[in-house]
Amino acid sequence: MGAYVYLAVAILAEVTATISLKLSDGFTNWGWGAVVVIGYAIAFGGLSMALKAGMSVGVAYAVWAAIGVALVAIAGAVFLKESLNLTMVGGMLLVIGGVVLIEVGGAQA
Repeated sequence: MGAYVYLAVAILAEVTATISLKLSDGFTNWGWGAVVVIGYAIAFGGLSMALKAGMSVGVAYAVWAAIGVALVAIAGAVFLKESLNLTMVGGMLLVIGGVVLIEVGGAQA
């Protein structure tokens, strides 16, 4: 598996764990709490494998952060009925744009 596949698995697991953290209600709901623990374990395992496969730490973390922020905000709006407005979407696009610039800069180094 390529580094980006491992990173994609890590991001999806982290987003799932983060949304489940809210649903766990301070770990009083043990079912969702278990999803949190397992999700973060998979997330960090996937990130570790992406780094082992040769991805640089800076690029991996930038992609993880940008996509994770966007997906958590979207999932929060869709599944938890949290607010999401144009200003927030604009901010997410700026963060993702910054990651693209980091990726391009890394390729030129």
